[in-house]
Amino acid sequence: MLMGEYNHNIDDKGRLIIPAKFREELGPEFIITKGLENCLFIYPINNWNKIINKLKTLPFTKRDARTFMRFFLASANNSELDKQGRINISNNLLEYAGIKKECVIIGVLDRLEIWDKAIYEETITSNYDSFSDIAENLFEGDFDDFA
Repeated sequence: MLMGEYNHNIDDKGRLIIPAKFREELGPEFIITKGLENCLFIYPINNWNKIINKLKTLPFTKRDARTFMRFFLASANNSELDKQGRINISNNLLEYAGIKKECVIIGVLDRLEIWDKAIYEETITSNYDSFSDIAENLFEGDFDDFA
């Protein structure tokens, strides 16, 4: 399971150090693509394949399915770590996510998310007061067993 939050900087060549904690779980090859809310998603290959299998079940006759697949798959790239534990992120992905220098890497169960630091902090801050309501709406009492 991928979890945790780390702050790193993108270098001038678009390279980002992936925290050592995440490297083994990512494996030797993984997929990086546009994520939702202007972040980037990184998936280990086995998790990516599960998403692809789900996408294959969507009817191509549905406009939403076609639109989502274009957005999600057109920007997807195979990637791997260099000897220093870095990945190279393409300019179009950096531009999409608004990443210039400082970024935040977070583990979110089956994927990593890479955020521009300012955008991430704004997203967390703007949702901070509603986290309790969000949890209540998502779990509808199911979480009471863990409290």
